[in-house]
Amino acid sequence: MPNQDYVLIMARYNRWQNENLLAATDGLSPDERRKDRGAFFGSIERTFSHILWADMIWLHRFAGTSRPKGSHSESDALIGDWDEFRELRDRLDRQILQWAHDVSPDWFEGNLRWTSGMVHREFSMPRKIVIMHLFNHQTHHRGQIHAMLTLAGAQPGATDLLVMPEIYASA
Repeated sequence: MPNQDYVLIMARYNRWQNENLLAATDGLSPDERRKDRGAFFGSIERTFSHILWADMIWLHRFAGTSRPKGSHSESDALIGDWDEFRELRDRLDRQILQWAHDVSPDWFEGNLRWTSGMVHREFSMPRKIVIMHLFNHQTHHRGQIHAMLTLAGAQPGATDLLVMPEIYASA
């Protein structure tokens, strides 16, 4: 089950993959980033936006950081300026890494309670499961971005966790 080592590795993987996909996306025009490609959130940009919002809401629930603006239904519309988005993504990835570095082993025990605005009800689930959901959710939607980038002619780098630089290094 997840522990601090798992969270540190996955937080590093999250940052590495975001940097990888953002670098590949930088080569596209704004129109190409915003083009509807038939994915769940439509475009590369809207999918990036949704991941950002979801990461923000989960970090809010885990660590008490600021709650993101908007709701799940608006989560794909956060990006105005691409450069500002990249800065926000980088800051959030650093926050996730810092949280992963600082999290107490006790945090993984017990349940996390939160109210979901998406389904309008309260949840209580084991923290060990919820933290796996965070990283699984990121990977799921980044896979969609990777596919859209490939279709757009971009060449994102490797995605395998096992080839992440310095996989076992401290974050």
